Amino acid sequence: MRICIAGASGAFGMKHMDAIAAIEGAEVVSVVGTKIDAIKAFAEERGVPHYTTDLAESLARDDVDAVILATPTQMHAAQTIQCLEAGKHVMSEIPMADTIEDARKVVEVHKKTNLVAMAGHTRRFNPSHQWIHNKIMAGELNVQQMDVQTYFFRRSNKNALGQARSWTDHLLWHHACHTVDLFQYQTGETASKVQALQGPIHPELGIAMDMSIGMKVPNGAICTLSLSFNNDGPFGTFFRYICDNGTYLARYDDLFDGNDNKIDLTGVAVSNNGIELQDREFIAAIQEGRAPNSCVTQAIEAMETLHRLEECLDA
Repeated sequence: MRICIAGASGAFGMKHMDAIAAIEGAEVVSVVGTKIDAIKAFAEERGVPHYTTDLAESLARDDVDAVILATPTQMHAAQTIQCLEAGKHVMSEIPMADTIEDARKVVEVHKKTNLVAMAGHTRRFNPSHQWIHNKIMAGELNVQQMDVQTYFFRRSNKNALGQARSWTDHLLWHHACHTVDLFQYQTGETASKVQALQGPIHPELGIAMDMSIGMKVPNGAICTLSLSFNNDGPFGTFFRYICDNGTYLARYDDLFDGNDNKIDLTGVAVSNNGIELQDREFIAAIQEGRAPNSCVTQAIEAMETLHRLEECLDA
């Protein structure tokens, strides 16, 4: 499988570079960046044969089978459509769009093709969350409540590597997207009730730096999500599953019980790296000619709920 990564030298682009390197039969043959000198140096360092600042140039190549988009959020929808219309399979980092209208356009174009189009909802693939999902599917667990904290310290416009960003991140459309999708995936239902509050708007970034979200699905399970760019302390996203048969704490690819005893995830998946597992699913879906887990037709459900939450923020 010959893959192009757009945004390859960014924080998540490099995660995908490492993930693809771990997958037998897959290789990165083209990388796309914003500055020609920087992406040239990156390609040479990583041994990638082709580099460019123009995604269309990569899409025109016969040796590119599929594209992974690790580009700014505002570009996801247009670039996903561009890839599909060029006849390339595509996986976009989340969110698949930053408006519900654009997300619906992506799904519309996808349905006109026989191509794989996937949104990168990594939490579905983290072994910690897979372990919970397997228990749910086996009838051994039911989620009563998910309590989630997404905390960063980002009072300036920087990415996860501390580098200056050319675009502005967003607590709702980007970070809350992970939890909205995961809550609906784990409960198997779409939120029937939502509520959302946001704190003061940052005078320079123009975004809320704090947010509180609540969701409820028809079976009664609830989710409470707190998000902040003001948190000066340990950062990341931490999930507490309160279930009818135990409590569990998920910290990325690790899982603990309610008393902080680590759970052995051996055998849950072929890797402990959620990004690698996500990329493996993308490649397998292409090879097997099937829809992937987190296909855009599934991911639109999270986008619809995010849209309803945004309306709460504006109310």
